[in-house]
Amino acid sequence: MLRYPDIDPVAIALGPLKVRWYGLMYLVGFVAGWWLGRRRAPRHGWTPQQVDDMIFYVAMGVIVGGRVGSKLFYDLQSFLSDPLSLFRIWEGGMSFHGGLLGVLIAMWLFGRSRGMSFFQVTDFLAPLVPIGLGAGRVGNFINGELWGKPTDLAIGFMVDGEVRHASQLYEAFLEGVVLFAVLWWFSATPRPRMAVSGLFLLGYGLFRFAIEFVRLPDAHIGYVAWGWVTVGQLLTIPMVAFGGLLMWLAYRGPGNEERAAT
Repeated sequence: MLRYPDIDPVAIALGPLKVRWYGLMYLVGFVAGWWLGRRRAPRHGWTPQQVDDMIFYVAMGVIVGGRVGSKLFYDLQSFLSDPLSLFRIWEGGMSFHGGLLGVLIAMWLFGRSRGMSFFQVTDFLAPLVPIGLGAGRVGNFINGELWGKPTDLAIGFMVDGEVRHASQLYEAFLEGVVLFAVLWWFSATPRPRMAVSGLFLLGYGLFRFAIEFVRLPDAHIGYVAWGWVTVGQLLTIPMVAFGGLLMWLAYRGPGNEERAAT
């Protein structure tokens, strides 16, 4: 059994200004993605300026989409009764699935403005995303939120008098470290268009679906079916299906022989 260190969520306090670890984790994700993107750029025919602009679009998509998704998917009643709560970002609340939709829209806009195809952009971006996902989950751990179910395993953390799964750290490892390693290796050699994007959706979807079994659902929502299905799992199923479709189209679908490699 491990004891939760009870870290102060505020990293830096300068009078009324408070910089929280959770926000710093987002900054770490964006900076790491920018640095890795610049390393990938020459091999994929991108310029440093294109990487810089893409990261700006990504940041806007993550923040806007993540916030809107959090309200629509997980806190709809609160949003309907108080629409202005959408703008109170200091109260917390970000959704991966909302952030993903926001980023997809942002990448479509970015690609359109640069004369690039949608999947040309997402195939380049996909290996950069897991670092940000992992950093965000570390931020959840520091905040002491999104704990898992009770466990008797030695790796469980004592929280409020009960030993629980550190589901945030499980996600940081699988969705961050493991998924990054797989995608970075997979994309190191030319792949058919859509293959890298498809593998990202498959990998994240399967990891997230599995971890939901040990992660507690949001208290105000609970399980949505059969006493074990969560909203996170329902939102993840389309990701897995679409990821599998993209992989099939990339390698077996009509016209894959002519499809450009990434």
